[in-house]
Amino acid sequence: MSDVTRTKHGRPVHHWRRDVVELAALFTAVAVADAVANLIGHGPDGPALLMISAMVLAATAGFHVWWARRHGHAPPAGDTGARPAVGIRPAGPVERSTAGEPGAGTDDGPGPGALWRMRTTVKDEPGSLAALCAALAGRRVDILSLQTHPLADGTVDEFLLRAPGELSAAEITRGVSLSGGRDTWIERADAHDLVDAPTRVLGLAARTALDAAELPLALRQLLGRCTIRSLPGSPVGGGRGAEPVPVEGVLEDTVMRLRAPEGGVLTVERPYLPFTPTEFARARALVELDGRLGPRIPRGHDVLTLAEGDDITVRRVDTGDLVAAREMHERCSARTLELRYHGPVRDADRYLNHLLSPRFGRTLAAQTSSGRVVGLGHLLWDGDETEVALLVEDEWQRRGIGAELLGRLVALAVEAGCESGYAVTRASNTGMVAAMRGLGLPLDYQVEEGTLVITARLTPSSPAARPPYDPAQRHLGTPAHRD
Repeated sequence: MSDVTRTKHGRPVHHWRRDVVELAALFTAVAVADAVANLIGHGPDGPALLMISAMVLAATAGFHVWWARRHGHAPPAGDTGARPAVGIRPAGPVERSTAGEPGAGTDDGPGPGALWRMRTTVKDEPGSLAALCAALAGRRVDILSLQTHPLADGTVDEFLLRAPGELSAAEITRGVSLSGGRDTWIERADAHDLVDAPTRVLGLAARTALDAAELPLALRQLLGRCTIRSLPGSPVGGGRGAEPVPVEGVLEDTVMRLRAPEGGVLTVERPYLPFTPTEFARARALVELDGRLGPRIPRGHDVLTLAEGDDITVRRVDTGDLVAAREMHERCSARTLELRYHGPVRDADRYLNHLLSPRFGRTLAAQTSSGRVVGLGHLLWDGDETEVALLVEDEWQRRGIGAELLGRLVALAVEAGCESGYAVTRASNTGMVAAMRGLGLPLDYQVEEGTLVITARLTPSSPAARPPYDPAQRHLGTPAHRD
């Protein structure tokens, strides 16, 4: 007989009620055996029957001991020893490995997994996060990462999820809502979102530190789909500038306003999802870093050879090249400047300081071996869109310089994650039209009152998406690449 029924924390657990019952059964069995012995012992075959009874009793006792030892330590059905989950909210981002866990994208799932980015608001109280996680687990959704954004009336939890392929966004949102989540937002994610938040922020800070033109792009990658506008303190055409903002900036639900490093106001808007104080603090830190470092651009360059044998250097330029750019303006004809600026040519010089500033985009220059600038290409951030513009000095046109600058600007736009780039010119500017067609990209044309807008759709595999700088010597001037 064994009085061990199950284990708890590795130690046997004894039950006294069962011991009393078994002891009573033992005394009863002894009494019955004594009565039988007295009855049979006086018969002719009494000793033999007593011996057989003893053997049967011993066999029964042995079987009982074996059975008790084999099954006495087994836990009750359904008891796996697991402890109930405790709702503990992490103080910051939580990253964990999902290998070997249920719902971790194993092969026995119903279909391939899909990545989702989800944000929801829950009550800031014990158990709220546990209920949310349990709802996701019930739908075989795996949590790859979690960030928390404390608010005054709750907590915004931001998840990166991997869900079964057939599970829709509406089903995930419904489960979150039933578990206490509100104001839930969800969209598809990709492999880039697998990078944890601290690593992503450090990478964006490094890009911003190397190139002032990266600030708008870094903010967009940090905050998702948003519109970024830079409003100068003193507009080029005169008039009243943007309303100043405090040093610490202003956060108003779906809009944040920060002091621009070059003066004026930097406005970031995301109508579909309010900004959290954590996002506002990160954006403000990037802007402050950019302002402390001042204007800067990478110093790479390429030396290219024209069909006639002349060498042309292509490099990034900024406001430090303002004098050389103005001198090129003076050498350009009025017709060339009119096609470029679509207005009075006397105002062209006033825009150069804005165009060359890395705060508003990127500018490439083509210069001769003597240092004379003969071509400028501008890539300008325009809210959610990107504008490209070219200006090539008259005597250097039709040699492939404009097409080369345009191809490199498109490569920079693709590298920055832009989905389209447009050029605004006159319908009579056949050189610009030919350069855009030479990109080999899908183009859309819109003509309004003599103004032609050509929009190119960009993808990472675009033919023109060559590296912005190639150390190898290249040759220009083939008919397919001329202005």
